[in-house]
Amino acid sequence: MSIQKIVLTILASVSMMGAFITSTSQVTASASTTKLSSSDSAAKKWIAWRESKNSYSANNGRYYGKYQLGIGLLHGNYSPANQEKVADKYVISRYGSWSNAKKHWLSHNWY
Repeated sequence: MSIQKIVLTILASVSMMGAFITSTSQVTASASTTKLSSSDSAAKKWIAWRESKNSYSANNGRYYGKYQLGIGLLHGNYSPANQEKVADKYVISRYGSWSNAKKHWLSHNWY
């Protein structure tokens, strides 16, 4: 078993901040509580595909998950629901909308 699989298995069995991660396989998160316009929804999907091919378990150094968020932003809770919530909060606070985040991504190759 690879080190990555061992780490993900350990993370899957640890309870963090009241949330249990029960599987390291890709899971579809419940719908976010944030209501997005159709253009923002499309931009969010576009970013998720470019960042991780829609994988909640993708990792790249200090970035993790579907939206490749800094692991510090996730506070140890790597669940799909938390990734969705944190991504929405991050994007709205930094760019104002997912559409603006996509514009930034297109000009800088990151968001």
